[in-house]
Amino acid sequence: MQNRRDFLRSAVLAGAACSAVNGLKAEAAATGPAGAPMLGFRCKPMERIRVGVVGIGSRGMGMISRVSKLPGVDVTAVCDIQDAKINAAKTSLARQKRPEPKVYKGPEAFRALCDSSDVDVIYNSTPWHLHVPVALAAMNGGKHVLTEVTSAFTVEDCWKMVETSEKRKVHCMQLENCIYGEIEMLTFNLVRQGLLGEVVHAEGAYNHDGRHMANDLFPAYQYWRYDWYRDHAGNPYPTHGLVPLCLTMDVNRGDRMDYIVSIDSKNAAFADFMEHGLRPGNPRKGQKLKVGDMNTSLIRTVGGKTIMLQHTVSVPRPYSRLQRVQGTRGIIADYPYRIALEGEGKYYYGSGAHGWWDEKRANEIREKYKHPLWKTIGEIAKRSGGHGGMDYIQDARWSYCLRMGLPLDTSVYDLATTGCLCELTERSATNRSQSMDVPDFTRGAWKTAPKMEVVDIDLAHFKI
Repeated sequence: MQNRRDFLRSAVLAGAACSAVNGLKAEAAATGPAGAPMLGFRCKPMERIRVGVVGIGSRGMGMISRVSKLPGVDVTAVCDIQDAKINAAKTSLARQKRPEPKVYKGPEAFRALCDSSDVDVIYNSTPWHLHVPVALAAMNGGKHVLTEVTSAFTVEDCWKMVETSEKRKVHCMQLENCIYGEIEMLTFNLVRQGLLGEVVHAEGAYNHDGRHMANDLFPAYQYWRYDWYRDHAGNPYPTHGLVPLCLTMDVNRGDRMDYIVSIDSKNAAFADFMEHGLRPGNPRKGQKLKVGDMNTSLIRTVGGKTIMLQHTVSVPRPYSRLQRVQGTRGIIADYPYRIALEGEGKYYYGSGAHGWWDEKRANEIREKYKHPLWKTIGEIAKRSGGHGGMDYIQDARWSYCLRMGLPLDTSVYDLATTGCLCELTERSATNRSQSMDVPDFTRGAWKTAPKMEVVDIDLAHFKI
């Protein structure tokens, strides 16, 4: 059997010879044990969770503030390359009357932290290029790892994450907070309750004007996000719009992504900003960026569902993740929230849904079918902050699952399935939108994997 790395080498050679005719194909299979042992994986219940935070930027500091309020969670170690950020983390913990954490400082200090006995879980909120090295070091050190998005950018790195998690028998979960958005969870609940019928199509996006980042004159080690847009085409940030849809559409749980095609628009808005919008003396003036002003990708699943995915960070456009889910009996969308059900929800076949329901009726559905997690801790989450409360619900949920010995809501296979699209969209968009096969990181286990349930938190154990 051709092994994984031989496949990748042969794919590159074949692509050079036939890129004008045949689509480059991503790896579709791998050697190794059959199935996906980390699907439904549970670790021993943890009475207290000792967390080490690697990377204390805005995401790391926000996490430290939130989890310090959660029962059974202690931030016992912090790691960064800057004294100012380390001191800010220590101050935040002291303000909340939490013990002072052990400090790891330096560009390679995370390796010592990952090998230490100070922590059980590594919270990886580093710049993009460090997500994989830190996650691998954490797992090889026997630690569970929670890693910010995008968690891995290449097919090869996605396989490394999968194989290491399986080998070390530790959790590797991407911190996709948008799973826990109110409308995303409402949509999931509506689908599970059958109100939309069978889901056939969905749309997600990360549409966010981020041109300002080109004016951020941080030290070189903080250029990372802008640098990626300069050097890469395709969609480097697919997960916010996509992962909630994957859970709703049972990707890796009865269905899986089959192939993807991707197309980039020209880079006009960002190019104009780079010429005319930069502050005087900005050394980036005139730099060329590979990222298109709009990337649009289409995904088809083995089960015949389709997903339209968009990414833009460079056009004057209000923020949107789209979040449209189309079923055989209705549709729900966000930005703004709207819903329309066939036959006014009474399933009168063929009556159609020719207009969005009015605000009163839409809000009745929103309240009646609010996801249990939002009913249970939604108000606490809103007060605690973090993107309207979804960051808090995310942290509350993973910590609750670890303390109770439950499977986490997403697995390393979800991380890999969505992260690999960064490479696949770039390869497709730069090769006349050729079709790219999406690897099956579960090695066939998706066929029998149970669907995600409508989950909640038992406050008697959560002890708020």
